[in-house]
Amino acid sequence: MNTLTRLIAIAIVSTSVCVGNTRADSLDWYKQQLFSPGEQQLAMEARGRVMIYDGLFDTDVQRALDEQFDRVDSMMFTGTVVTDDNGEPVKDKETGKVLVENDGC
Repeated sequence: MNTLTRLIAIAIVSTSVCVGNTRADSLDWYKQQLFSPGEQQLAMEARGRVMIYDGLFDTDVQRALDEQFDRVDSMMFTGTVVTDDNGEPVKDKETGKVLVENDGC
């Protein structure tokens, strides 16, 4: 299985897990996988699994890069929410929408 096919499959599985959950539930699940991975998660990463984390706060991403650096090859972050100095999401002054980092995708 090539890398692109693997990433697409992981995205589909990740999305399927989150269907029907609230955003908070999804973020909690992502944080669990990111900061307290189980043996199965670590084994899958050792076999090349890449987990796509969508919608985490920039502070969570930075924490992951600091605390989980040895696993960074197994992580992809998209739709990262920009936060202010208090850790609250920053909103666009014109649209009122939460700002997300441009991940180039």
